[in-house]
Amino acid sequence: MMRIPPDLALTLAAVIDEGTLDAAARRLRVTPSAVSQRIKTLEEQLGRVVLVRSKPARLTDAGAAVVRMARQIALLEHDALAGLGDDAAARTTVPLAVNADSLATWFLDPLARLAERHPVVFELHRDDQDFTAGLLESGTVMGAVTSRERPVAGCRVSPLGAMRYEAVATPAFAAEWMPDGADPAALAIAPLVDFDRRDDLQTRWLRTHGVDQTVPPRNFVPASSDFAAAVRAGLGWGMLPRFQSAQALGDGALVLLGGPPLDVPLYWQQWNLRSPLLDAIADEIVTEGRRVLRSAA
Repeated sequence: MMRIPPDLALTLAAVIDEGTLDAAARRLRVTPSAVSQRIKTLEEQLGRVVLVRSKPARLTDAGAAVVRMARQIALLEHDALAGLGDDAAARTTVPLAVNADSLATWFLDPLARLAERHPVVFELHRDDQDFTAGLLESGTVMGAVTSRERPVAGCRVSPLGAMRYEAVATPAFAAEWMPDGADPAALAIAPLVDFDRRDDLQTRWLRTHGVDQTVPPRNFVPASSDFAAAVRAGLGWGMLPRFQSAQALGDGALVLLGGPPLDVPLYWQQWNLRSPLLDAIADEIVTEGRRVLRSAA
């Protein structure tokens, strides 16, 4: 029967975490040639390639399955050591994926509370909510805030709520570019702000107004807080959650452009592995997400 030696699986995970064999060797306190030999031995035992030796290193589908196992081993070891009362030895790193707007608004508070009660540190991967589930599939993370309702294989899902976005701009911007309101003619020429080229929120809102998405000029500002700052600075109009626009709308620094808001349903997905630590993470994040997103909507 084929077996996966745990030490070889953990070595592969270290390579992916660190990005290169040299960096993984420093973390594991062995030579780069030793890391390379471990990966070669793993591939020989499995009869398939697990690692693309690029910079950064990338997993094959087979490698993703092995890394997932390695992370589960590390998590189970943490739970066992914590059960023995050895908090120092039990401290572990938990990789999670989250969309930029959740990270900038509500996601860090539950992590801070968790860190006060458990010997854990977090490695956060930021990506669009439509793509974070892919990091679960690859074994890169153990849990993710995602827009995908269907469970990733081997994961369980808890609904969080919907993040509501509204089209806003500064009063000066609206007066200059939309003197007669946000009609199709004005929206076709008014500059807008996109997070990056995968951000479709502004595009979806334009479609509700019958505007060709390829026409308006676009600014790209790939950080949540900077995106909101760009809108407040008058660089263009954009879709903001009330978390980021409430104060500016209240003091008149921003105005609503009208039209229907866009609700983006969010879900918490994590490995379907019975673990006191993973269960605590899920409880804290799901409770906070539901509280904050419900009040925001």
